[in-house]
Amino acid sequence: MKPVADGPQLALLSSRKEHLAQMFLDRVAAQPHREAFRYPAGEEWASVSWQQTDELVRRRAAGLIALGVEPEQRVAVAASTRLEWVQCYLAAVLAAAATTTIYPTTMAADVAYIVADAEVRVVFAEDAGQVDKLREHRSELPSLQKVVLIDGSPEERDGDWVISLSALDELGAQLLEQNAAAVDERIGQIRPEHLCTLVYTSGTTGRPKGVRLPHSVWTYEGAAVEGIRVLSPDDLQLLWLPLSHVFGQVLLAVQFQIGFATAIDGRVDKIVANAAAVQPTFMAAAPRVFEKAHGRIVTMMEAEGGVKAKLFHWAFGIGSQVSKLRQQGKEPSGVLAAQYAVADKLVLSKIRDRFGGKIRFFVSGSAALDKKLAEWFHAAGLLILEGYGLSETAAGSTLNRPDRYRLGSVGPVFPAAEFKIAEDGEILIKGPGVMSGYHNLPEQTAEVIDAEGWFHTGDIGHFEDEFLFITDRKKDLFKTSGGKYVAPQVIEGRFKMICPYASQFLVHGNQRNFVSALVTLDPEAIEGWAQQNGLGGKPYAEIVTSDAAHAMVQGYVDELNAGLNRWETVKKFTILERDLTVEDGALTPSLKLKRKHVEVTYGDVLDKMYE
Repeated sequence: MKPVADGPQLALLSSRKEHLAQMFLDRVAAQPHREAFRYPAGEEWASVSWQQTDELVRRRAAGLIALGVEPEQRVAVAASTRLEWVQCYLAAVLAAAATTTIYPTTMAADVAYIVADAEVRVVFAEDAGQVDKLREHRSELPSLQKVVLIDGSPEERDGDWVISLSALDELGAQLLEQNAAAVDERIGQIRPEHLCTLVYTSGTTGRPKGVRLPHSVWTYEGAAVEGIRVLSPDDLQLLWLPLSHVFGQVLLAVQFQIGFATAIDGRVDKIVANAAAVQPTFMAAAPRVFEKAHGRIVTMMEAEGGVKAKLFHWAFGIGSQVSKLRQQGKEPSGVLAAQYAVADKLVLSKIRDRFGGKIRFFVSGSAALDKKLAEWFHAAGLLILEGYGLSETAAGSTLNRPDRYRLGSVGPVFPAAEFKIAEDGEILIKGPGVMSGYHNLPEQTAEVIDAEGWFHTGDIGHFEDEFLFITDRKKDLFKTSGGKYVAPQVIEGRFKMICPYASQFLVHGNQRNFVSALVTLDPEAIEGWAQQNGLGGKPYAEIVTSDAAHAMVQGYVDELNAGLNRWETVKKFTILERDLTVEDGALTPSLKLKRKHVEVTYGDVLDKMYE
């Protein structure tokens, strides 16, 4: 399927910037004194302008040049999402280096693998813990010349191998005194096809692969998003997503292109509080964030009970009727309009206020979003625009629009991108957003990009009109011993919408005679349930393995099964004694379930259900 693009969209794409550095510099020139970034400073928020950002990152870029970093050589950032992450990233971009990103939760051995495979010259390390990982494998990292410590002071035992961020900035200032044009000269060497970003896939299976993204994919993403006219310079973004992930990085490219301000803070536990404080107009998130917000609100109302709970359910009933009309492009009238005004004032507006009250829309990506969850938020007056893309396509390939959306779909195709559905249902993509290949892996590159240039995504889907619907991951589909195919992601998302206490729900059954599931319960949500069920104050493991918890989950599983085909129904389940986390390797940093990892880790638990 070829994208539909109008004249202005095509003009934007044909005249897009040469490279990411130019996108940033043109933004600085266009609005030097306008707010670029807002960041937490103690209990308050502070901000920096585009010009202030430019002055700092130029000095830092000069510092990298002074350290001997050459064009397209790799500079890694091992840090959480924060203002300094962006500043270090931009410094590498202006030095014409290629950035490599490392999740701060990555284990030391994997950090060493990435740094060695990418031949990283300089690492920006957030704190002493990140330095420790590098020090542990220092003998395996011959290309690593310097580590720049963001927080804290270097230890004497490292000599000059580790330097502080201020020391790097001082080196940059000295170089600029000697040659004021040093950074501009380096920027002048960048070409669209030059490597800009080497993103290592977090990998739901196997070792991470380095995805090579040239400057041209970021300039394309920026121009494409501007072309579909969903954002303006007056928007305010709340950015918490891991910037080590391509989803977070594409949001930076779009910001440079369009010029809106970004409030940045990667602390996941602060998302709702930050939204209330900064009042963003849009925010991107993985589905798990929406699942948790929904679960928290629903369990709070159920705990209130009585008149408040009845009012809550009535209001959402009215909101759902209005949602259905708005999905058809209509507005409520008559009695429904009057009822909606009351429901909105008493209940629905309070839900929006939790997110600051000014949200125009959310953007969901990284994993599948359950349609019923999107409908629930829409009933509250909060539109979630689901999109689709992979690391290999620089994150953005499709996106619903505020004025053109279909809940349950991932939206229409971006301008200049082409899609094709293979005979087996796999989605194939071709266009300017596709990677140049996997780093040092020509055979694996040839496996996913065919001779005609089509990238094979591994996802199964179909189009309805112009809207793309994702069915499942090709590798996640499984067949029971009875020969029936099951798409686990769909079932998992549906359960997490039904059960407000659920954290994770892994559906299993490949070559088994029935479908089973591993369940984890949200530690915060289950505390309230425990208080109401005579288990208050008990340890988490005791609560979730109790007969009462099993009976509660069984009720939700029965509700789930009522809407499934017979061969898809979950016959048995086990509640695990602890939740699945990024730290234990069960989730990727973008909060996707590492299915194979979990199935291996809990293989004995799964086997026991089939005895």
